[in-house]
Amino acid sequence: MTHDKKFKSSERREAILKQLRESASPLTGKSLAEEMKVTRQVIVADVSLLKAGGEPIIATSQGYLYMKEEKRRFSYRRTIVCCHNRSETKEELEILVDHGVYVQNVVIEHPVYGDLKAELHLGNRRDVERFMEQVNSSNATYLLELTDGVHTHEIAADREEAIEEAVRELAEAGILME
Repeated sequence: MTHDKKFKSSERREAILKQLRESASPLTGKSLAEEMKVTRQVIVADVSLLKAGGEPIIATSQGYLYMKEEKRRFSYRRTIVCCHNRSETKEELEILVDHGVYVQNVVIEHPVYGDLKAELHLGNRRDVERFMEQVNSSNATYLLELTDGVHTHEIAADREEAIEEAVRELAEAGILME
């Protein structure tokens, strides 16, 4: 019986991995669970085991992403430092994506835990809108609220000019720390 269960678990993890590798967009734990006819908690455990096995899977606010090609996807990357309040988050993210800039993550420096990083993976206004809805519907705290607004973003784009234009607009809006 245990052998059977183990075999089914490994098959399920292979199926999850295959779907993640083939998907261009994030897959939610809920949708994977429904398809595999297991609970979301089982999917979380399966994904954790896949990550522990070296698979480049990350959890984002939109679901799980397989990151193998991520580093090659964009030619230009930069880390920017921003400071603003909660109400300016949407403006900040929209400025970036409107210039064709991909927002990979947000990082804060916590006094106890050190760097805390949250994967965002926002590439357009629809992604920003979903992120904002998720934060608002869950009453979640933005990481920037733990550091009086100071945070960094790793951003990327196909053109260096896109990053320069976005950075300039963030500075004009008083969001970029220089």
